[in-house]
Amino acid sequence: MDKVCNVSDADFQKEVLEADTPVLVDFWAGWCGPCKQIAPIIAEVAEEYEGKVKVAKVDVDANSDTAMKYEVRGIPTLVLFKNGQPEATQVGAMDKSQLVAFLQQNL
Repeated sequence: MDKVCNVSDADFQKEVLEADTPVLVDFWAGWCGPCKQIAPIIAEVAEEYEGKVKVAKVDVDANSDTAMKYEVRGIPTLVLFKNGQPEATQVGAMDKSQLVAFLQQNL
């Protein structure tokens, strides 16, 4: 998981909105089964897309301000940010091919 950075309300602006590359943000929670299921897939994708896409995780329980700002109502929610703006959103767990397709479609 070393290619995936944990982002908080405090550093969301710097880490996500001001990033030079697109950022895939995984809004998750420790108690969420589907979030745990998708975590290794997100780590793999972070490895494969290193340099092209930054991958970040936001714990919705610890960072509710950011989750509320981006209207996260279900988790896991994946949001792809480009140039500081949310470009695409996917709610719910998915397999690796679906995640790669989501990224390819929106990069």
